[in-house]
Amino acid sequence: MAIDLNLCIGCYNCQIACKDEHVGNDFLPIAKAQPTFGHFWMSIKEIERVLAPSHIKVTYIPTPCQHCGDPACMKAAKDNAIYKRPDGIVIIDPMKAVGQKQLVEACPYGSIFWNEEENLPQKCTFCAHLLDDGWKEPRCVQSCPVSCMYFGDLNDPKSGISKFLTKHQAEAFEPEKGTKPSVKYIGLPKPHLAGSVIFGDKDECAKEVSVTLTGPDGAKRESRTDFFGDFAFDDLERVKYTVRFDAKGYVSQTKEFEMTGDSQYLGEILLNKAV
Repeated sequence: MAIDLNLCIGCYNCQIACKDEHVGNDFLPIAKAQPTFGHFWMSIKEIERVLAPSHIKVTYIPTPCQHCGDPACMKAAKDNAIYKRPDGIVIIDPMKAVGQKQLVEACPYGSIFWNEEENLPQKCTFCAHLLDDGWKEPRCVQSCPVSCMYFGDLNDPKSGISKFLTKHQAEAFEPEKGTKPSVKYIGLPKPHLAGSVIFGDKDECAKEVSVTLTGPDGAKRESRTDFFGDFAFDDLERVKYTVRFDAKGYVSQTKEFEMTGDSQYLGEILLNKAV
């Protein structure tokens, strides 16, 4: 599966479709029914980044089971309670996995849920029962109104997902977990810098100020403040930067800082009138 986060609008249709398909429905031997509450086999993570005091950008990240190439859950399972199908889909056997609560903690992505009533760990199956019945994609993909999700056979160069990934550089979510996930993403949030510029003599928002960001290797990126004096840079690395502010008739100002987190707001930068 590949998901283009630049298109995702956070409508939660994929999560609703998953509930519609699995709540109250057993699909043995692949899965027992998903409980109505507490389980989100298709979770939606929301990552907020401050672009300005009144402007917050939200990235929605659909996160089903990652159907890893090296599943941590499979290593923790007893009696082959978790297996991988020839197509790569990772399945929790609803009979063999009864009582194996350790599988919930074994998933580094938090994608396995505990069914208290059934005494059973459960998760996304990529709707394997539908694929076996001739469907080309799971319900979550089928339900997306903006077509931000792609699903198919990577070994088939003519498949939609193969063509999509040929054109785009996709990456895994939290690759440091080392499980070789088969769900890839376009547009994962990267460290982000923002701030606001004010003209000191007027005490008003400074629009059209030139903002130059310089990295440790000397590479420069340029931007301009908007009508509200706000500026932003995305897709940064966690390194030291220098940012310079230039406006005709005003004293240039330079700030040095180190990008340490996912989001950093420099606050208000005051430009004084040149003498």
